[in-house]
Amino acid sequence: MVERRPESLRLRIISALVMIPGALAVAWVGGWLLNGLVVVVALLMLGEWHRMVTGRAADRGAAASGALIVAVLVLAGFGELAAALGVLLAALPASALVAYASGGAPGWAALGTLYIGLPSVALIWLRNHVLVGQFGVVWLFFVVWATDTGAFALGRLIGGPKLWPRLSPNKTWAGLFGGIVLAAATGWLAAVAGRLTPLLGWVAISALVALAAEAGDLAESAVKRRFGVKDSGGLIPGHGGVLDRLDGLMFAAPVLALVVLLGGGAAGWHG
Repeated sequence: MVERRPESLRLRIISALVMIPGALAVAWVGGWLLNGLVVVVALLMLGEWHRMVTGRAADRGAAASGALIVAVLVLAGFGELAAALGVLLAALPASALVAYASGGAPGWAALGTLYIGLPSVALIWLRNHVLVGQFGVVWLFFVVWATDTGAFALGRLIGGPKLWPRLSPNKTWAGLFGGIVLAAATGWLAAVAGRLTPLLGWVAISALVALAAEAGDLAESAVKRRFGVKDSGGLIPGHGGVLDRLDGLMFAAPVLALVVLLGGGAAGWHG
């Protein structure tokens, strides 16, 4: 994991203490408060993505991708999952064409639209799902945070062999293991506290979500390395950009949505 100076680490902790209660409150309330926040965050992430891959401020390509993502998320907010996914698929070539016409990077524009749009739809759908709802989204947040914390702590404490040095030279196998273990423990504690059964199912889904979150972290690191940037932005003190803070959630939310769609696994999420 990345070595951080004490000042940076203090900023990271303070920022987390400010953001976490707000994120949990919005997730619990849900409705258009959550949907609106997801739209705003998606647009911020899109702006960071565009700056990373093109090196310039927003242009017509970014504006077109933003408008398409807003349309997708409005449909998702009204519960129109099939329509939202259909518009998202149509948005990929559309954003690529606009980016090409404006001198941008068509492939990266389409990838950014998918990378940001799909997790945003998944999060809104999960919160509106009758069997997932408040508890499920809050649980998802805690599992992703536990993954990040466990990976950072054990990776820094143990070090050892690198996970994939070509893509992310600071991530270790110890950190990967620490993230999955702490996430699984978090899932187990949530199941015990909520008297949910079977416990093994909740532990297994938590570990799967943790693995997805680790993959998301690694994927964003690979993109940053590809374009030679340290952080996706500087909006969040101690964390960098919004993409830097939410990289794990970007993969975790779609994976959890897929688990629910396929029958909820052993934890009984289905519908």
